[in-house]
Amino acid sequence: MRVERFDGAPPAELAARVRALVPAGESVADPVRAIVARVRAEGDDAVLALTREHDTRGAEPRPLRVDARELDAAAAALRADVRRGLDVAMANIAAVAGASLGDDAELTLPQGQRVLVRELPVRRAAIYVPGGRAPYPSTVLMGAVTARVAGVEEIVVCSPPGPDGELNPVVLGACALCHVDEVYRMGGAQAVAALAYGTQTIERVDVIVGPGNLWVQEAKVQCSADVGIDGFAGPSDVLVLAGAGVDPTPVALDLLAQAEHGPGSLAVLAGDDPATLDAIAERAVALAAERAHVDFAPLAVVTVGDADAAVELANAFAPEHLQLVGARMEARAPQIRCAGTLLVGAESGTAFTDYVAGSNHVLPTGGAARFASGLSPRHFRRRMTEVHVGPAAAQLARAAAPVARAEGFGVHAESMEARQNGAPS
Repeated sequence: MRVERFDGAPPAELAARVRALVPAGESVADPVRAIVARVRAEGDDAVLALTREHDTRGAEPRPLRVDARELDAAAAALRADVRRGLDVAMANIAAVAGASLGDDAELTLPQGQRVLVRELPVRRAAIYVPGGRAPYPSTVLMGAVTARVAGVEEIVVCSPPGPDGELNPVVLGACALCHVDEVYRMGGAQAVAALAYGTQTIERVDVIVGPGNLWVQEAKVQCSADVGIDGFAGPSDVLVLAGAGVDPTPVALDLLAQAEHGPGSLAVLAGDDPATLDAIAERAVALAAERAHVDFAPLAVVTVGDADAAVELANAFAPEHLQLVGARMEARAPQIRCAGTLLVGAESGTAFTDYVAGSNHVLPTGGAARFASGLSPRHFRRRMTEVHVGPAAAQLARAAAPVARAEGFGVHAESMEARQNGAPS
């Protein structure tokens, strides 16, 4: 495992230098645009051809939609310990998601009109479940349970098949446990396009969420004028702020757990005690050497002046995952403003939030935690206002008609003024 060290610069500059460890991704905008256009024009034929090319490696793909009997069989075949873990995760995700739902509101304004603010779920939502480096049944749970809590009527999952044309059986089992309505054997930009616009087999959805490679994320962005998305999910990252005297082994494993996502991810260790940072970094290197089969991301080690500077670094870096370990760092939790998920205390390893802690692991990456949030029921719901003007029409017309005419919209003004003396004829 390669270790890069950083110190002696303002926190914002340090954050930028650490982010630069992950090179900018290649642009796939043009080929993704071609895939999206092809799927819109050819539907199933395009999805199957691209699945044959990119996923099954020339083998004839199986039908896109997974049969319900396959899902039931996959659930029945789950190992007992895996089933117990999935059940715990599902219950905790549902509890945390349910706590984030808001109430509708009704207002009566001074002119007399009533305005209702109603929050409604979308009808159909899709969860993209990656299948490249590893299967992600946990992503099925994070997306499907949250969508179900949000009140979504129909939940769809898609995942790229392997060379044998099949989906991972634990992914299928998780779909069955979550009562997913439809499962499709497809991945990549073609899957996003099929979900966004529909094909002969696939009914279009209202929202697409979930992680995926650069092609998947680019397709989500290109289709986002026609379908809701959760955001652009880039490589995983973690920042650990460690105080003096912490046990180096658990922290080192926390860093390696995120570095395990591959060289494109980012593991960062920061603090104000060089001896502690050295101990953790040395332990991480030793543990990585014992796991030579894993292609770990590099470890960035950042030395800051004090705990306040560590907080400033964290808010500038805006990590996907932020861990505070050690009493002085943990006490700074209320000062953290920018993180996808904040974990406080030596026992709060990031890996818990990837599976069973209850918080969602679909999180903003690449510093997007400055303005974006993790996946929640809000991504599957939208606000709608319901207006009852009634007797307030005359007063509102007198107020608004001059404004409409000032904008050059005379008929807008006439439409409102027609209500001044009762309903229009």
